[in-house]
Amino acid sequence: MSEELFIEAGAGKKETYESLLPQLAALIEGEPDLTANLANLSAALKEAFGWWWVGFYWVKENELVLAPFQGPIACTRIAKGKGVCGTAWNEEKSLRVPDVNVFKGHIACSGSSVAEIVVPVFDGLHRVVGVLDVDSELYDVLDETDVYYLELVSQLITRLLK
Repeated sequence: MSEELFIEAGAGKKETYESLLPQLAALIEGEPDLTANLANLSAALKEAFGWWWVGFYWVKENELVLAPFQGPIACTRIAKGKGVCGTAWNEEKSLRVPDVNVFKGHIACSGSSVAEIVVPVFDGLHRVVGVLDVDSELYDVLDETDVYYLELVSQLITRLLK
């Protein structure tokens, strides 16, 4: 396991993800504790991209409960189908919201967050067990490249759960 990230200064987004993915896999390889792994993944993604907020919500008793994250304090519980996180869980698909102010039912945990991506985390039976949530305080920063690679990060977690 490596506890240091190597991010090339000035690399583009795709190149950063391509460099980061094997490092993330190595970071969590052999560590059985889910909380530790989610904490390190959150920290690594925040360090690599400098997003406003990055972290996880985990399904517990039919609601999303705050799990490891990096950033300012956050909403603790989110109902299924509510906000971007609850909607991604309900629809079992990734959601990219370039402007949260126009997302019907958006839950404003922080007024500084203006854009968001939420990616479901599935177990081995393809049930949503959590979501990876990324928030930005800048418009037009989160795009389909992020969705693609964050879904690969989600798959790393799915492999841990098997």
